[in-house]
Amino acid sequence: MDLSDLTGKILIAMPGLPDDRFAHSVILICAHSDEGAMGLMINKPVGGMQFADLLQQLDLPPGPQSSVTTVRTGGPVEGERGFVVHSDDYSSPISSMQIAPGLAMTATLDVIEDIAIGDGPDRALVMLGYCGWGAGQLEGEIAQNGWLLGPSDCDLIFAEDDAAKWNGALKAQGIDALSLSSSAGTA
Repeated sequence: MDLSDLTGKILIAMPGLPDDRFAHSVILICAHSDEGAMGLMINKPVGGMQFADLLQQLDLPPGPQSSVTTVRTGGPVEGERGFVVHSDDYSSPISSMQIAPGLAMTATLDVIEDIAIGDGPDRALVMLGYCGWGAGQLEGEIAQNGWLLGPSDCDLIFAEDDAAKWNGALKAQGIDALSLSSSAGTA
């Protein structure tokens, strides 16, 4: 399996992954190189925080009804930093990064402002924090069966039901979650 560029792929946490923060997580890899990787968890809501709460914290006026309601935990690194994974129909004049066909990411305040006033992307996930790996770290975790790789799927990524995304990602790979074991082996 070629692990030279994982940008745009999803990681599906396997049951034996030793870090409980990632249990049943699905992570979209936004950037990957020889220097490391950066990704965003797409299925873990921040408990008790809605988009309106975030707007209030940022002193932004609430705008028209937005399709964004839930704020998600993008990962354990820099939990105060915001990221928006969105459909590529939107591009920030400051900085948007194409991740895969149909998917982009923006980490500047203007996308939040645009979402609030109804001028944002058609589909978006707002997140606080991110997941990061040093050089070779992610590849090692994949080799140790901590993660299953899959292609990005906009319908899965932007699905409303966060709790169903892990099972949905596994099913897309032809795997039944009930058949997984927390102990991995190699042949």
